[in-house]
Amino acid sequence: MVERNIQPLSDDYIKFIRFGQHFIDKNGSGVLAYISNNSFIDGIIHRQMRKHLLECFDTIYILDLHGNARKKEVCPDGSADQNVFDIMQGVSINICVKTGQKKKNELGRVFQYDLQGKRDLKYEYLNENKLKSINWKKLDCIKPNYFFVEKNNDDLKLFESYIDLRFLFTINSMGIATGNDDELVSIDKINIENKYSKATKFYYRPFDIRYTIFDNNILQRARFKLMNNYVLGENLGLNIVRQSKQKGIEVLISNNLSNRDFITNHTYNFPLYLYPETTGQQIIGQSIERAPNLSTEIVKQLADKLGLTFTNEQETTKDTFAPIDILDYIYAVLHSPTYREKYKEFLKIDFPRIPYPKDQDTFWKLVKLGGELRQIHLLESPVVENYITSYPMHGKNQVDKIKYEDQKVWINESQYFNKVPLIAWQFYRWLSASSEMVER
Repeated sequence: MVERNIQPLSDDYIKFIRFGQHFIDKNGSGVLAYISNNSFIDGIIHRQMRKHLLECFDTIYILDLHGNARKKEVCPDGSADQNVFDIMQGVSINICVKTGQKKKNELGRVFQYDLQGKRDLKYEYLNENKLKSINWKKLDCIKPNYFFVEKNNDDLKLFESYIDLRFLFTINSMGIATGNDDELVSIDKINIENKYSKATKFYYRPFDIRYTIFDNNILQRARFKLMNNYVLGENLGLNIVRQSKQKGIEVLISNNLSNRDFITNHTYNFPLYLYPETTGQQIIGQSIERAPNLSTEIVKQLADKLGLTFTNEQETTKDTFAPIDILDYIYAVLHSPTYREKYKEFLKIDFPRIPYPKDQDTFWKLVKLGGELRQIHLLESPVVENYITSYPMHGKNQVDKIKYEDQKVWINESQYFNKVPLIAWQFYRWLSASSEMVER
């Protein structure tokens, strides 16, 4: 898999590790020791880095100090996990040893230890222990990822045998980057049309639909080839975060243009259909035939497993299934608590993969659930009109300091939304965290 975004490899700490490795390679032996950002130990973009370290060094020790506030890390028992430096990014102590005795094609050994808890506990442990006194775990660093963290390789093999969405949806990319949200994005359609010719609906943040101008010459990254498929006709798209760092939803449906920062920064868009590119003015009444943005090979595998016939558009014919059914099946799987819990470690490092349906009955049950959820998230279901909350107090409606208390979300000293379930408030808190990540 060719990486599209290699910017994380430009981080200074990676350059320093490579710089140190260069001199040890040149000398033939030595010890490279750093305390650094720990993203390289399991980041998917860093897999070749890990491979080269294994090729160079005989033995690598990774003392993972965790403390990643961006990932909302906690200890296994749910207690606080603090950073040793009081920073957002998790860190690790890395000791790499080269004796010069390892065979040329042999990979080095990796020993790892997790140290989590409060900062003082970590300081105390580090003061009291030495390399030989730590209860290291020897890792099986298998290709292609060569993780420097403990993984259940059986579950990983199973996960990797599932459908890779990047291959199922033949065209996909990150969403639109306007380059100037203040100027080019507005809640009010008129604000955009007063400056430009035509405004288009734009999924800016979760459940936050705004307007922008869809122009390749104005937007910084219009992703025109992909996003034009939402302008030329009706369409649906999956919006997915490649590395799921939050506990909340990190996949959402859309039916129009979507932002690169729609869910969090670097949200990818997978359209369901592709429309032929127009070369001139369309004749009135002329229909544009769309084609599924789906791999014919994978669709055939699904059809064979299910004993169904695939059709480009949904039909009432018995024993057929269509692109929308595949989308709804995927949507149900990705929102399944069981799926998320079982594969949470793998969902943190790469795009989700979708298991093949066991049988027709399971497939159609999940299609139904996924379809209902899709309509709710697009605000098309009548369910969204069944309000359980109220806004009882009149006032200026000015948002000051927000707080949650006794099922009330206070926006100022006198006004609040009443009967807000805790789960809804926590979902909002996740959105806030996502927005903060984008702003940073």
